[in-house]
Amino acid sequence: MNIFMQNYMKNNLLTHIRQAHQKNQKLLAILLDPDKLELPQIAAKIKTLDTYQIDFILVGGSLLFTNILDVFIQEIKKYTNIPVIIFPGSAMQVSDQADAILFLSLLSGRNPEFLIGNQVIAAPIIKQTQLEILPTSYLLIESGRETTASYISNTKPIPRHKPEIAMATALAGEMMGHQLIYLDGGSGAQYPIPASLIEQVSQQCNNPIIVGGGIHSKEQLTAAHQAGATMVVIGTAFENNAMLLQDLD
Repeated sequence: MNIFMQNYMKNNLLTHIRQAHQKNQKLLAILLDPDKLELPQIAAKIKTLDTYQIDFILVGGSLLFTNILDVFIQEIKKYTNIPVIIFPGSAMQVSDQADAILFLSLLSGRNPEFLIGNQVIAAPIIKQTQLEILPTSYLLIESGRETTASYISNTKPIPRHKPEIAMATALAGEMMGHQLIYLDGGSGAQYPIPASLIEQVSQQCNNPIIVGGGIHSKEQLTAAHQAGATMVVIGTAFENNAMLLQDLD
């Protein structure tokens, strides 16, 4: 168990992410989608994760055809002490089995259901749990193809060549009181988010930045971190090749 995880047992996750941001420490998270990973496969996947320096496991997906979120997270926790954070695709993706939940507001779009509608539905449910709430500005960034997230949310992502729009949007979220910024290319992104876009957001905003989508190599991971991301999330690439982490070590 790394020092970050030991400290987690005493304090909350947001504090640790903010401390990592302040100290310029770089975090790595793996995204597991219950629709793409069967329960019998979890043990082997987690065994792979525990071999490397993984700080968080994110769980969620844009669809979730099966209602197994509780069981899925319980199965993960059988094999690891890595903190589990829900990355919800809808108001229905809430589970008290996780450690925290990203309370997302999709600021890059203008669909009221993902700006505030789903949040209103989910809030009373989350209130009844022990989940730590992580208020997050969620920005979809154009990644070369339409992703499930943009299709389901019925929103247009921010153009990848318009970093000033991403910066202004993230800054607005920060001024509204959000504590984290999530720049996401979406599941199955063709290209990672440009370093220039991450850098401009990082230079103008104080909140820690999470970056996900299109990360398939150590070079892309390093580029995102060096541009200002505090945490990088890898999902599809790990789903397709669990041994990918060897190349990132």
